[in-house]
Amino acid sequence: MKCLRLIAAALLLAALTFSARAADQFPSRLITLVVPLTPGTTIDILARLYADKLSQILGQQVLVLNKPGAGGVLGGETVANAVPDGYTLLFANSGHSILGFLNSSLPFDPIHDFAGVSMIGVAPAIVVVPSALGVTSLKEFVDMARAKPGAINYGSAGIGTSTHLAGAYFAAQAKIDIVHVPYTVSTNIISDMLSGAIQASFDPLAFVLSFLQNGSLRALAIGADEPLTEPLKIPTAAAQGVDYNYATWYGILAPAKTPKPVLKTLADAIAKASQDPDLQQKIKAQGIRPENTALDAFDTYVDNDVARLSPLIKGIGVKQ
Repeated sequence: MKCLRLIAAALLLAALTFSARAADQFPSRLITLVVPLTPGTTIDILARLYADKLSQILGQQVLVLNKPGAGGVLGGETVANAVPDGYTLLFANSGHSILGFLNSSLPFDPIHDFAGVSMIGVAPAIVVVPSALGVTSLKEFVDMARAKPGAINYGSAGIGTSTHLAGAYFAAQAKIDIVHVPYTVSTNIISDMLSGAIQASFDPLAFVLSFLQNGSLRALAIGADEPLTEPLKIPTAAAQGVDYNYATWYGILAPAKTPKPVLKTLADAIAKASQDPDLQQKIKAQGIRPENTALDAFDTYVDNDVARLSPLIKGIGVKQ
């Protein structure tokens, strides 16, 4: 029996030594950065920007792998089931953390099966209406919605997406009754606003910027603590009487059991990449405010965000 204990102890020590050595040598080969959406989406663009910089900093290639499907479930499952060694990561946004609310048979836990590496930025929601609607302020929009309950439709990229939650959260905070219209092709949101088929949307700036600049759409408010000053001036919702603060976060996650030294190496590399002025400018061009929040602080941010929105998310309904 004593011999067996000694053998078990030796094996455990060997495993720990191997794990520590592997962490010390990280990275020694290609890193895969899984994107749960199609090429050309904001997450994909950001992932490729960071992959290039991280390849230079870490001295190993960082490869972007698109795994779209089931609203982000396929990509999330790929990383949740990967060996937790830091070589398979997920580039995600806020939509990842609420997957469990929307699908009761989810094959992984989007919170507990992942460890935050680093958040790279947030994109506050913009309250957008067609100029032809005739409202020029958030108060006028809210007054219109209260005068005609259920008559104003807002578009989103689909049920449970960040743009859906952004609109639902605004309606709750403003105490108005507006109707959600989910889309499968996001660009149709713009065309339907311009045609008058829908009357509002709640989007990241990059999605609507050119239409705001040409005057066909109007930005009434931004769901942030500070007003937007560049490239447009957009006041906060709070300054106009609506307690509305909503933003989509973007960041990199790893499987939950990834060794802490590996997570630290990755987080430090992401922080260094994020300091690059050219990369910062490209991130801002996507309507995203750079925000480097790493490791446990990132996990806490996600937990708090989910807790704040969970009553709203639960109201959307869970798919069986």
